[in-house]
Amino acid sequence: MIRHATALAFVMTLSGLPGSTGATAQDVTIQPQLGPRPFYLVDRMKESPLKTTLQQCTGPFRKSDFSIGHRGAPLQFPEHTKESYDAAARMGAGVIECDVTFTKDRQLVCRHAQCDLHTTTNILAKPELAAKCSQGFSPADPATGKKASAKCCASDITLAEFRTLSGKMDAANVNATNVADYMRGTAAWRTDLYAASGTLLTHAESIALIKRLGAKFTPELKAPEVAMPFDGDYTQQKYAQAMLDEYKAAGIDPKQVFAQSFSYEDILYWIKAEPAFGAQAVFLDGRYEQPGFDHTRPEALKPGMKEMADAGVKILAPPIYMLLALNEKNEIVPSAYAKAAKAAGLDLITWSLERDGPLDKGGGFYHRSIKPAIDRDGDTLTVLDVLARQVGVRGVFSDWPATTTFYASCTGLE
Repeated sequence: MIRHATALAFVMTLSGLPGSTGATAQDVTIQPQLGPRPFYLVDRMKESPLKTTLQQCTGPFRKSDFSIGHRGAPLQFPEHTKESYDAAARMGAGVIECDVTFTKDRQLVCRHAQCDLHTTTNILAKPELAAKCSQGFSPADPATGKKASAKCCASDITLAEFRTLSGKMDAANVNATNVADYMRGTAAWRTDLYAASGTLLTHAESIALIKRLGAKFTPELKAPEVAMPFDGDYTQQKYAQAMLDEYKAAGIDPKQVFAQSFSYEDILYWIKAEPAFGAQAVFLDGRYEQPGFDHTRPEALKPGMKEMADAGVKILAPPIYMLLALNEKNEIVPSAYAKAAKAAGLDLITWSLERDGPLDKGGGFYHRSIKPAIDRDGDTLTVLDVLARQVGVRGVFSDWPATTTFYASCTGLE
């Protein structure tokens, strides 16, 4: 279904501007603004009926739950910051992600990993906090080939100290011989243009902001990088419960929350202890990191698709490449893994579009199963179409939600 041209509009009442006092979800009305990138991608597609259809689509564009803001909009904004979440909402993301970890004083904050502050914030530029890092900055040594390194964890500092940091693009220059150069590692296909300051958020603050922006929530409980129980009695189950307790404290309907984890045990805990949230819990399939894992043989996977469904798991979320394969004509088609998941009655969500950078050389991790069919940026939309129409995913994480919003609006997805 093509929605024909209307002028784009962005309407946000003054009382509902993110960060203003007393704003509610009802105060904000956002007509998505997509910018030039989706149209750039269409122009670079191979000639096809899909390209013709998308060329005719000029709006109106609508917020969609199909469009999931992966860490916000980190293609150009520092991930897990207010600015990144605002950008995702303005691009029509119907669901926005906060990856959840904890500080030294067991307060929940939005970070992609417990120990990524050295690459995602300015902590190394603050000597008093850098001194508290698990591993201080170690410079590269060109003579020996040694790479620069550091390790700074949210659990190294208190929430009060965390609040003094600013977010930056997630990157590091491993050839650096000083801190300033180490912090300047942003990939050429990303940008520091919007990274002058990134406002870090606690998990509770992200809930308030995302609610105000009128989006749904997909928090991911990140695996601790410290021994558990932490600080004496902070067990994994207490940590998993604490994340959901903050939605309950904020009065959020569990149907608006898609709690995620790479830990199957976390998913089973939520299903048993918090069934209203567990009904939409998302098992992130990271088993590709296990020796011998082969997603092309889903019948051999443990737990299997039917076993997960029988245990109450409703939503499975593997990386994009696990859902796609090539047929004898070199066309992109659903994988055996995707077919097995659907046959077991599992819903699918996948990650992460727009994360491989330029696709002229076939892409990277996220396109690894279909690289021979990928040779241009426009293939992003071809991949998205197969995921939506043939695999039948219910949502796609994207580093630039304008792309997924554009596709959803142009094809009639909600």
